[in-house]
Amino acid sequence: MSRRVVVTGMGAITPIGNNVEEFWNGIKQEKIGFAPITRFDTTDYKCKLAAEVKDFDPGEYMDKKAARRMELFCQYAVAAAGEAIRDAALDMDKEDAYMVGCSIGSGIGSLQAMEREHKKLLEKGPGKVAPLLVPLMISNMAAGNVSIAYGLKGKSINVVTACATGTNSIGEAFRTIQYGDADVMLAGGTEGSVSPIGIAGFSALTALSSCEDPKKCSIPFDKDRSGFVMGEGAGIVVLEELEHAVKRGAKIYAEVVGYGCSSDAFHITSPAEDGAGAARAMENAIQDAGVDKKEITYINAHGTSTHHNDLFETRAIKLTFGEHASKLRINSTKSMIGHLLGAAGAVEFITCVKEMEEGFIHRTVGLEEPGEELDLNYCQTSYQEEVPYALSNSLGFGGHNSSILVKKYQA
Repeated sequence: MSRRVVVTGMGAITPIGNNVEEFWNGIKQEKIGFAPITRFDTTDYKCKLAAEVKDFDPGEYMDKKAARRMELFCQYAVAAAGEAIRDAALDMDKEDAYMVGCSIGSGIGSLQAMEREHKKLLEKGPGKVAPLLVPLMISNMAAGNVSIAYGLKGKSINVVTACATGTNSIGEAFRTIQYGDADVMLAGGTEGSVSPIGIAGFSALTALSSCEDPKKCSIPFDKDRSGFVMGEGAGIVVLEELEHAVKRGAKIYAEVVGYGCSSDAFHITSPAEDGAGAARAMENAIQDAGVDKKEITYINAHGTSTHHNDLFETRAIKLTFGEHASKLRINSTKSMIGHLLGAAGAVEFITCVKEMEEGFIHRTVGLEEPGEELDLNYCQTSYQEEVPYALSNSLGFGGHNSSILVKKYQA
């Protein structure tokens, strides 16, 4: 029999707050993290806005020398992981370090390191490329640095499934604990890709909104939606085997009960038009949990604010839930923080847990009139009501679909 898995700690670095409390207060206040890009001159770029992390000083979270050997995406992960460990009151001196693992992914790693060193290569030759380029750049270094910083000697993995990375990372940590490979896992995603090549690349793909109004640039499910807004940050949670958590007197936020995945096998950027792939991931998560679909009342959607995603995800929800789809509350956290790529699913998981804890479902901010064929309840208002289950969806370039189902904890 597989073991029960609960959430005992959470940490976040986001465009609207650099800890979970600030982030969650921002969500309740409908704060938006969108503003003109400050990292580089956007004069020649179609996209002018991003959801940058503000006022982040790595020295507040880690040794300054260690921070210098980490790129931004790693710094965000180490900072969020530290908060999650403190929140869980996890004392590594009392744990078997080989049973505490790490599943933290990044969709991209460090574009900044690549840009910086490529410029040196072209201008000064190969001898001037930094010796640490590779360990600074590669995406597994978020998991590596978190493991090193906090002494986690158990299973350490880096899942890379583009925008599904955060959800897959938490799901794989859930499975790891279920089947006894670890008692505790730090899990989530991190990203720091607001850089010239990142913005230029996504713009060339016509995926980014070129709207210059912060209130209109990220409007999931709206008829005027025009693309996503690049966000950045990290979301890390502590997942723990139930008996282990109870034995040490940990606070339990919620229980993870289902995880499902699929592949569209359709197109490198577009989701399958009928929503069948995303539907299968949701179906798998629900079956994994052994839950009746009618018990689910809330979905935190991938909801990127691109035409294709919002339409095809809606079709997927209808395919999965049938008539019950019309009774669901569906919202998009990206309406406030943009798309955090590999960190998106992890921060949205934290949102689900907080919504469940407080009986509050946030509004999809900026949504005024749903687009054609978008006829479900996308939360144009917030709701104060019990949330017994939260289903969180993430869909990634390459056709990766992942869904995770969280339940209000009952002993």
